[in-house]
Amino acid sequence: MSIVEAERNGAGALTRLPYSLRVLAEHLLRHEDGEVVRQEDILALGAWPLTGSSAHSVGFMPARVLMQDAAGLPVLADLAALDEEVRAQRGTGISLKLPAALVVDHAVEVDASGTHAALSTNLQLEFERHGKRYEFLKWAAQRFPNLRIAPPGIGICHQLNLEVLSDLVSANTADNPELLGFDSVLGTDSHTTMVNGLSVFGWGVGGIEATAALLGEPTVMRIPDVIGVRLTGELKPGVQAADLALTLTAALREHDLVQRVVEFCGPALGMLSVPDRASIANMAPEYGATMAYFPPDAQTLAYLRRTGRPREHLTLVERFLRAQGMYREASDPEPRFTKVIDFDLGSVVAAVAGPSLPQQCRTLSEVPATIVSAEMGRALTHGAVVLAAITSCTNTSNPEALVTAGLLARNAVLRGLRVPAWVKTSFAPGSRVASELLSAAGLQRHLDTLGFHVVGHGCTTCMGNSGPLLPGVEARVKDERLSVAAVLSGNRNFEGRIHPAVRSAYLASPALVVAYALAGNLAVDLSSAPLGNSPEGAAVRLSDIWPAPEDVHAVLEGIQLESHFAANRRVWQLGSVEWDALPSADSAQYPWEGRAGYIRRPPFLETAVKRPLLSADIVGARPLLILGDAITTDHISPVSRISATSTAGRWLQEQGIAAASYGTFSARRLNHEVMLRGGFANPRLRNHLLSDTEGGFTRLLPDGDVVPVHEAAQVYAKRGVPTIVIAGARYGGGSARDWAAKVTRLLGVRAVIANSFERIHRANLLAFGILPLETEEDLGGMLTGDETLDLGGLPSALRPGGELTLTIRNTDGALVKHMRLACRIDTVVEAEWLTSGGMLGRVLDKLLLEPRTNP
Repeated sequence: MSIVEAERNGAGALTRLPYSLRVLAEHLLRHEDGEVVRQEDILALGAWPLTGSSAHSVGFMPARVLMQDAAGLPVLADLAALDEEVRAQRGTGISLKLPAALVVDHAVEVDASGTHAALSTNLQLEFERHGKRYEFLKWAAQRFPNLRIAPPGIGICHQLNLEVLSDLVSANTADNPELLGFDSVLGTDSHTTMVNGLSVFGWGVGGIEATAALLGEPTVMRIPDVIGVRLTGELKPGVQAADLALTLTAALREHDLVQRVVEFCGPALGMLSVPDRASIANMAPEYGATMAYFPPDAQTLAYLRRTGRPREHLTLVERFLRAQGMYREASDPEPRFTKVIDFDLGSVVAAVAGPSLPQQCRTLSEVPATIVSAEMGRALTHGAVVLAAITSCTNTSNPEALVTAGLLARNAVLRGLRVPAWVKTSFAPGSRVASELLSAAGLQRHLDTLGFHVVGHGCTTCMGNSGPLLPGVEARVKDERLSVAAVLSGNRNFEGRIHPAVRSAYLASPALVVAYALAGNLAVDLSSAPLGNSPEGAAVRLSDIWPAPEDVHAVLEGIQLESHFAANRRVWQLGSVEWDALPSADSAQYPWEGRAGYIRRPPFLETAVKRPLLSADIVGARPLLILGDAITTDHISPVSRISATSTAGRWLQEQGIAAASYGTFSARRLNHEVMLRGGFANPRLRNHLLSDTEGGFTRLLPDGDVVPVHEAAQVYAKRGVPTIVIAGARYGGGSARDWAAKVTRLLGVRAVIANSFERIHRANLLAFGILPLETEEDLGGMLTGDETLDLGGLPSALRPGGELTLTIRNTDGALVKHMRLACRIDTVVEAEWLTSGGMLGRVLDKLLLEPRTNP
């Protein structure tokens, strides 16, 4: 459908829209049916340029869904449970209405490193640990024909999305295969925004929203505000895409971008390659934006060409973009934006982010001041780098970044530098093409010399699968109470995420990861101090071995990777011998495992779990936890290895499971008993109901006993006492982890009161029937925890713009305070989720009303 023609026919100023909203306009025009998409939806979008904003909501149906295994397995399990329910009540099952791809990338751990055998060793251990999960995936691929799977060892979902899965323009309308349209995607990982760097419209959602989309439910959203980021100037020589991405993350975090789209514009836009853009777009969740969209232009077509897309497809894409007024030229007028933020590329210098948030951007000279004072020398002490990982799609998708790291390693080896004995080094590229690039350039051998052998093609250290520290290091860290650090080329560094023994983690470009590994300690000021000494005793500084830009470009120009990318597009669904050998249940219904198994039937369709929680006023509630600012989904539902001393570990022991088989919370997501005991159990969580205890504990009221969170929830449930979670600003940031909402529901929490919510977690809470409420006051700071809380105005306040009254009473029932709270409900559909007890119950009801045409 033509945006230009629609504008001529009275649809409004569609060609004045930001490019991102033009994609939405094309989508609405193509899907207009008078029900899900109506004429007034298109007219509302056409009126957007008048004010740069809109309160109107529209229905969006993506072209496809992208999943990784950690979030995707629960989606498939929920679908399997829905299929059973529908089949039992109606005699026929369900089918997926959209194509889906699942990439197995979240399971591989860095058990082995520093050797050529590390890659095969880690893959073998992965299959030993996750065989049952992978058998379930193979069954799901047979049961749901629209599902394609990238087996273990192929790469990271976001990098494969760039290199393989995204077409930008495709014939993606099932009922009219000759009708072209823009590619679009919803992903079960918050960093799905990486594909915005290729001008593909898409973002991350919780697994429950992905489940609904796969069953044909549109995503209802308010037409977003679009913030223009005007790029000017040019990057200084040697400045990496990671430096730019981290600097932008810090700058954009100063603005309120939650539930808003960022779109890049300005005269410097054309200087950034698609890999550079993808690094920036990958970080969108870290600066709070729904998307970080780059308009299609010559750089976009160049990337499609370099990654082996067929020539005829490139011709089709360019013709379509030009016909739609979507091909950006430098001379084109700037679109209308809600507001514009100016950013000078020339202001960016080499940078890292840490020690615990991606927006904590620091120059190299500022890093030493962020650590505990260290006794310098070649010894393990405070500030020691114990993990150095070139990892994550954020940067391994960028050939220039990898070649720079490889040349730096070469130069360091030639100067005789080596990595200290306490630094665990690893390289986990996001696709096989990335590792082939360095091998073809002759640079991987230099990285190998420094210990950066390829350990796997998956997320590894970036998501906390860093494996054990080197022998003896963790014991010394614990015994000597050392404050040690990790440096990684990833996108998140929340407290406790990378490794439980590592309190500080710093994000950096791959080249700076190598540099910090050589230095061995963050107390070394890389801007001036030596990284080490040559065998002759000469001091070697980072400036001495940093590659010249012309050397980097010479390497890149000498490698032809089109054939490698084209081959990857052909074989991305082909697995290893271990994958092919896995059995797969040949049945319409999956044979679920028992109480302590990895693959249990999800409980979310059980009557007790899907009942509405908010059908009447809440009286006499207790705070289950009182938390501070920046509580992430890692705090709420960690993915880390299950400790033998944890509540979940003790439960597994009681079921007869050996400690070596506990695995991680990420791997155990299809065992709700384990996940319930992991709720709010991050060892770094600080609950203000307790004065000196970290981790998954709370104070049971009015008793005063300190107990695990899930035990307190069980006691409150037996007593008939409703519970509420109280938090500060930016609640639920980080991963698009719907288990953070699932566990909140299983704990019986009715509402979460916070100063603000991050986008995905707010939606996930609503999808599981939990009410997010906002206040500008410091509620946590005014409570001792002994008070009781009443919420008045239910259920009539469950609507967009609704408000409730919070009444706080002290221990003798006397009134302490009345407060008005805003219901964070954005659409009528979200309100329906609450009144239905959650999205799954509502979806099930609709499926049961469908004609019996499904398999």
